[in-house]
Amino acid sequence: MTSQQLATFDWKRYPETAAFLNERIDAFCAQSPRIKQFAQDLQTKTGTRLIDWVDHFELHWSDELEQTLISLGYEAASGLKFKLFQHPAAHFPAIQASSGESESLYVRVDSVVDFLAIHQCALELPIEGAPGAAVRQRLAFHEDGVELHVIERHGVRIDAVKKQPEADLKDLLYHAQAFHLRKRDFAGDVDGFEHAESMIRVAIEDLGVDRTCDLFFAAERAYWQQRNAVARIQKTRQDLLGVGWANHDHHTYRSSRTHFWRLISLLELLGFQLRERFYAGKEAGWGAQVLEHPTTGVVIFADVDLSPEEVSQDFAHEPLPELKELGTVGLWCRLHGEAFLQAGMHHLECLFDFDAARDQLADENDVKTMKPFTDLPHLRQAFTAGEIWPVKESRIQSLLDDGLITDEEADKFRTKGAIGSHLEILQREEGFKGFNQSGINDIILETNPLKMQT
Repeated sequence: MTSQQLATFDWKRYPETAAFLNERIDAFCAQSPRIKQFAQDLQTKTGTRLIDWVDHFELHWSDELEQTLISLGYEAASGLKFKLFQHPAAHFPAIQASSGESESLYVRVDSVVDFLAIHQCALELPIEGAPGAAVRQRLAFHEDGVELHVIERHGVRIDAVKKQPEADLKDLLYHAQAFHLRKRDFAGDVDGFEHAESMIRVAIEDLGVDRTCDLFFAAERAYWQQRNAVARIQKTRQDLLGVGWANHDHHTYRSSRTHFWRLISLLELLGFQLRERFYAGKEAGWGAQVLEHPTTGVVIFADVDLSPEEVSQDFAHEPLPELKELGTVGLWCRLHGEAFLQAGMHHLECLFDFDAARDQLADENDVKTMKPFTDLPHLRQAFTAGEIWPVKESRIQSLLDDGLITDEEADKFRTKGAIGSHLEILQREEGFKGFNQSGINDIILETNPLKMQT
């Protein structure tokens, strides 16, 4: 990766832009008791913030507003019949010109139907978008000249110029079911990757890349959730307000060195593009490739054991030879399997009110969180305590045969299991879109399965 490419991912902070958006949120809450109550319920019942669920604003337009947005780093989308401004370099919602008398706040959810049913929102109003449509939306609250709408998106950006043909509902249901029931455990991992690739290609032929990507990761979150108790607790909390996992920030996969290029290849098949890379340091022996999907907005952290000299090469695409020793990621994969296959994701990271989420999970559900590995004014991150998974005897014996663990370590894995997955709690401020490049070494060492035995 060239220095020019790396500079593209030198994410900045935009405090003035954040202040402007928070003022808009405050104005909506001040004008609408129902929006204010919803914001309070998000904070007290889910440990999340309204701003982190916003898909876009619709505001009364003026030349003054347009100049303000430009000064705050927003840029106009081209080719549209309406005014739409987006921030290209930060984690901020889009802002669109209102077409009516009211100003509107659009909240992104997993299911418009679930939200409307839970909040009993004037149920006689129609939902825009048929069942299975790529975009569905509807007015939820309307008070004193402001509105809150809920919207679900499935592989369609707000700035899409061309209207995409809607997928056949039978095809959607078929491929959603197939991804949820995907076979993950094969005699050889290559067979597992090839099986997944075949499924993805068939889905793309029927649905297109973007809709396939959306369906695939809904299934991935469901698989991870069934293997992590804290995930189920938090999902229940968010479902009680009808919002689902629409606050996801990134999905993390751990991969062996042998199959890392296969993982990247399948993610690129799904439409992902490479972003910044990480190296946690020689002591941790770990690195990562970040990928982002330009349409669904899904972000991936792909983790792999790396040596210092490999950081400068294209480790996302070049095959990585086996090392004599396993790092944290490699050991995790030998114990549990590939995250893309048997093990499922190592963690899902979602946007929260950092202190509220940790306190509520601890007080209400006795959920412990690990020491924050990022505690900066613009970025706070912490894992919940790891879910402990049993380890198959065949995997333990394979590690023993290869001289990668001791008899004592093997016995501990047999009796105590090994750390498996987490929910990660994250709070972003000032639109910062990046991650902590310096503090990540410690948390990787803390999640080493051998360390967790002690």
